[in-house]
Amino acid sequence: GGKIEEAEAIFRDILDDEISTVKPDQRMFHLMIQMYKKAGKRDQALQIYEQMGARGIPLSTVTFNSLMTGEMDFRKTARVFSQLQRAGFRPDVVSYTRLISAYGKARKEESAQAVFDEMVDAGVRPTRKAYNVLLDAYAICALVDGAKSVFKRMRRDKCQPDLCSYTTLLSAYVNASDMEGAEKFFLRLKRDGIVPNVVTYGMLIKGYAKTYDLDQMMKKYDEMRLQGIKANETIFTTVMDAYGKSIDFGSAVIWFKEMVASGCKPDRKAKNILHSLAKTLEEKQETLDLIGGSQQ
Repeated sequence: GGKIEEAEAIFRDILDDEISTVKPDQRMFHLMIQMYKKAGKRDQALQIYEQMGARGIPLSTVTFNSLMTGEMDFRKTARVFSQLQRAGFRPDVVSYTRLISAYGKARKEESAQAVFDEMVDAGVRPTRKAYNVLLDAYAICALVDGAKSVFKRMRRDKCQPDLCSYTTLLSAYVNASDMEGAEKFFLRLKRDGIVPNVVTYGMLIKGYAKTYDLDQMMKKYDEMRLQGIKANETIFTTVMDAYGKSIDFGSAVIWFKEMVASGCKPDRKAKNILHSLAKTLEEKQETLDLIGGSQQ
């Protein structure tokens, strides 16, 4: 918040012709648009874009890419993408990747794939980020075969998959509740020389939690700890939820306390889990005490 206000004040001074010796340029406008979009302030970003036109600052592909930054609504992203083309600019790999990402998050994997193919047909070479975003579009929808074919195409195109690519494909197996496939792919990941991180382990822990296989879930948790990787809030919340639903309120409390002791701040989801598991008056009181204590 403070940083944005600071940047706004500087930018306002630069725009003030009477006091400023600096001429605002295209790059400054782009940075302001991106900053507002990342902060979720869409209206302010559009105002800056309109000021560019009013001041005769030339637009470019980057202007429209900046407007697509962090956009969650695929319709709005598609609209900006069309504007970019109508203004006579050529979309670059960033433009295409942002549109693919927007469709993927909206679970529209066919549209995401169509945009990817359009990009390749236009002679724009996909980056690793573009492949990973397309992989994610299939993984979110639990479409293992689609994700696998993107992963294969990536290798075929001499674009080396990274930890993010492997973890995303792993998430496709987990989302499809195919834990056997997930374990096989996890072995391959390690065989290929990829070092799993907290997100990779978190993905497997989530998979076993979803199927209430507490033994396998804890095996993965212990394996992760042996690798010297500390659990994050997401993992603690997942384990706590699985124990609470499979066993009882008391076992969820143990994991809530473990989370706090390890220095993680319980998020709203963790607190909601405790609230939903607390049935008796004593449990409800304990929940209030725990949540109050964790906020200090």
